Amino acid sequence: MSQIPALISDLAVILISAGLVTLLFKKLKQPVVLGYIVAGILAGPSIEQIPTVTDVESIRIWADIGVIFLLFALGLDFSFKKLMKVGGTAVIGAITVVIGMMTAGYITGLSLGWGHMNSLFLGGMLSMSSTTIIFKAFDDMGLRNQRFAGVVFGILVVEDLFAVLLMVLLSTVAVSKHVEGMEMLDSVVKLGIFLLFCFVVGIYLIPSFLKKAKSFLNEETLLIVSIGLCLGMVMIATKAGFSSALGAFVMGSILAETIDAERIEHLVKPVKDLFGAIFFVSVGMLIDPQMLWEYKIPIFIITLVVMAGQICFASFGVLLSGQPIKIAIQSGFSLAQIGEFAFIIAGLGLSLNVTDQYLYPIVVAVSVITTFFTPYMIRLAEPTYKWAERIIPENWKQFLERYSSGSNTIRQKSAWNKLLKALVRIVGTYTAVCLVLIFLWLQIVTPFICKHLPGIQGSLISLILILALISPMLRAIMMKKNHSVEFQQLWNDNKYNRGPLVSLVILRILLCIGLVMLPVARLLNAALGIMLAVASAVIVLMIFSKRLKRQSILMERHFFSNLVAREMEQERKAPINQRFANHLLERDLHLADFEVKQNSPSMGKSLKELNFRQKCNVNIVTIIRGEKRINIPGGDERLYPFDKLVVVGADDDLEHFRKYLEERYKKSYAEQSNTRKEEMNMEQIIISEGSRLIGRSIIESGIRDKAACLVIGIERGSSSIKNPPPSTVFEEGDIVWIVGERDKLIQLSEGKVVTS
Repeated sequence: MSQIPALISDLAVILISAGLVTLLFKKLKQPVVLGYIVAGILAGPSIEQIPTVTDVESIRIWADIGVIFLLFALGLDFSFKKLMKVGGTAVIGAITVVIGMMTAGYITGLSLGWGHMNSLFLGGMLSMSSTTIIFKAFDDMGLRNQRFAGVVFGILVVEDLFAVLLMVLLSTVAVSKHVEGMEMLDSVVKLGIFLLFCFVVGIYLIPSFLKKAKSFLNEETLLIVSIGLCLGMVMIATKAGFSSALGAFVMGSILAETIDAERIEHLVKPVKDLFGAIFFVSVGMLIDPQMLWEYKIPIFIITLVVMAGQICFASFGVLLSGQPIKIAIQSGFSLAQIGEFAFIIAGLGLSLNVTDQYLYPIVVAVSVITTFFTPYMIRLAEPTYKWAERIIPENWKQFLERYSSGSNTIRQKSAWNKLLKALVRIVGTYTAVCLVLIFLWLQIVTPFICKHLPGIQGSLISLILILALISPMLRAIMMKKNHSVEFQQLWNDNKYNRGPLVSLVILRILLCIGLVMLPVARLLNAALGIMLAVASAVIVLMIFSKRLKRQSILMERHFFSNLVAREMEQERKAPINQRFANHLLERDLHLADFEVKQNSPSMGKSLKELNFRQKCNVNIVTIIRGEKRINIPGGDERLYPFDKLVVVGADDDLEHFRKYLEERYKKSYAEQSNTRKEEMNMEQIIISEGSRLIGRSIIESGIRDKAACLVIGIERGSSSIKNPPPSTVFEEGDIVWIVGERDKLIQLSEGKVVTS
């Protein structure tokens, strides 16, 4: 008999235990992630009484794949443009939480006597809240449309980027065994250049590729292409000295900018769920229950630090950003847990052999406890706010209200501010792309060319090709914004502005000369003066080349077309203008959308009959029906299944509206459930001697009108009549095939419903 490989049998144990335990956790209304961890404990080597995994190392490979897909899915939901739009509240809140919790975790670790490296990694683990758990809790509690939920989601987006950065920095510290300022700065600069290069090149190429291949991309091929791109970026990131998780995250964030992002996210979700489950089970497999009992005091202390620290730092950060007290407290209580990034950072410490074995299960135990309490902490926010409102002095309240309203005031940006911000973005992006292209060209392409064309000939060809490749970007660095509205305004407004403006142009030209000098110095064995002259001549040609100008403009248009494609599509489908939504938020109003469910009691009724404004104090702004929009609908407008209602109101009113719709639907569903539903059956009736049907036609028999049954066939001798017409007359010996409800067919066979 053939033996099953250990990998397959172990995978069977993992998935069976995960399936059974998560079903139990679903019934108990607990997060599925907790079920996976418990399943891992049961399937792990610490439990000897039941069949467990035999080859833990092979499961770690699956777990690594799980991390890749978790980060890929996280990147799909991330998007760098979304990061730019989260606003000051999310950035200030996230920075406050990360710095505060890193410090608190580090101090806690040192206080417990765990040493410098363990404490540093502990701080990293405690600084990130769980995106998965919070999303699930908000969905279950119906809070996704609340104003504070938007703040929390923004903070989570920023924390995701900090987590990726933190993984790189912790890896650097772990390898060097000490914190070196220049080394850390070098890592940050390399990471920034890598992210910028991948993002710019990815946005330039990948959306165009997907657009051209659209006619061939069914669900199967799109899934394969997406996963292939993900694993390809994983390989590139690994070759560049970064983690595989970073590569997956970067590719996810690039695909998040394409118009196919939602399709890809939907297709990848089952794959992510499968490997994510294996990852979380593998997390549980590393937990020894006896060790947890041994470290129960540290677990209790760290749990308190997480819950108290996240609440305090997040609330303070959100309050500092200018949000009201209520929003700050609700946000703080929502973020009071740690999750998947804590496991990934803990696993990173173990794989680098810089943290002790006990730290991993302790952090997992803390995550389980804080995850369990998440819904209760979210519910506790409201009473805490009411208590805080009672004890805060009146003059403090007035100060906070003035601070909040002042922070929301729109300030006009100066022309200098706009110009410098645009130049930093343009110069930084194009410089990073040029540096990476030059490095890759000199390391990979130049040796290949020189191998086939040795001597000065190969060097010159290589130099010309690399300069041609980067020339559109160099011209953009030198010439962009030199004719912009801000530049012209500053030039004409004040003659003292002209010196700084000319200096900015000269500095950018010198930067480009330096970039040209890099390949020139590497490929030409000449004196410094000659090389400088060559670089300056190249720059002059670039400035006055009309063809290069046109090429630079076309490349930039192509890039921005790809960059805003998804945004334009979303704006086309969006229920309402985003600027109007932001304007409402300043007045404590909020927009939310609700779908009219199939069989909803509101279906078919007019807005006048439903009277939502009177009952729930909300207004229907828009009804979206497929591709059709009905803005400011009148009272006679009726609702249909799957209509999307865009509603405006305060948080409390929107919550009341949601509950009102749910209660009406549940009541209607219960009434429909009580109504008996009969399935259709098919029976045959033999017309025997003396039957009252003999000599009657189908229509005269009353089979359809009185018994609500349908004659679909008659077998008469050796012939068969399919779908007989109503005028067909029954004869003795006919076998009649009838379709109808079972009870009525029985009555019909007994002759109880047929006319005499």
